[in-house]
Amino acid sequence: MNPQAKPIFMLSILLGTTITISSNHWITAWAGLEINTLAILPMISKSHHPRAIEAATKYFLTQATASALVLFSSMTNAWYTGQWDITQLTHPMSCLILTSAIAMKLGLVPFHFWFPEVLQGSPLITGLILSTAMKFPPITLLFMTSPSLNSTLLTCMAILSAALGGWMGLNQTQIRKILAFSSISHLGWMAIIITYNPKLTLLNFYLYTLMTATVFLTLNTIKASKLSILMTTWTKTPSLNAMLLLTLLSLAGLPPLTGFLPKWLIIQELTKQDMAMAATTISLLSLLSLFFYLRLAYCTTITLPPHTTNHMKQWHNNKPTSTLIAILTITSTMLLPISPLLSSIT
Repeated sequence: MNPQAKPIFMLSILLGTTITISSNHWITAWAGLEINTLAILPMISKSHHPRAIEAATKYFLTQATASALVLFSSMTNAWYTGQWDITQLTHPMSCLILTSAIAMKLGLVPFHFWFPEVLQGSPLITGLILSTAMKFPPITLLFMTSPSLNSTLLTCMAILSAALGGWMGLNQTQIRKILAFSSISHLGWMAIIITYNPKLTLLNFYLYTLMTATVFLTLNTIKASKLSILMTTWTKTPSLNAMLLLTLLSLAGLPPLTGFLPKWLIIQELTKQDMAMAATTISLLSLLSLFFYLRLAYCTTITLPPHTTNHMKQWHNNKPTSTLIAILTITSTMLLPISPLLSSIT
């Protein structure tokens, strides 16, 4: 890829995201989503590997379908109500179609099939953008239309996402696929609370972005793409591996790390809304995700030599770790003490 092309694509993603999150009209929001889709496609397929081309094709077809459904839902709402304002989505059929379209864009169950395959065919940095920045505009649309959405439908999709995200990640050996199913599981936690406390969904998304960025950037530094390679990286960057262990446990939601904070607040809010059964169910289903996070953590740091991997041990790396990774690691593991401040904001 031309060196000048990547900044243009990144600026296009930023532009598309800004257009979508700042617009009040459905057409401009749809245009922002389309700019995002067109900007990320060359970044997915830049290696020209057949798997990357397949991932880009799957991503394009899925996102084009979802964008068409967004446009169809807004047109249906305008037909019945005469309103193109995003916050005035009141027609029940439009709300149902929009929920399906946003679920397809995000990768919520039952529209999740494309996401693990696309993430597996993409480079790690592109995978980071797909898991975080590309999910921000759809979640913003959900946030703006949350008073009109069907809470029962979203709760069912959320519980199914938490269940399937945990279950499908159990037998994976490719780290990018594990992180894809992790993303699906976290989206379940965001979707279950969106109609009751939308700000809590955004807080959960911000903290998830923080922890996922730490994991992806660390994996990109140590050049690990599957579990067998991850088992040998302790010889290359011991301290970074130790911090990756803590970040993975934080992503799993174990106290007293940062990842426990959104789960704690969501369970508290669900209990206030007389949804103790849904809170109990999604909490138990998160144990499935905990298993593969613990397996990643075990392969990262707890595995001791000698072990039976065919990969050669890597030489110790004396290069200093990126300052960004250091800051992200600290914040993604140690934000729990300021939870009263964060909960007061939400």
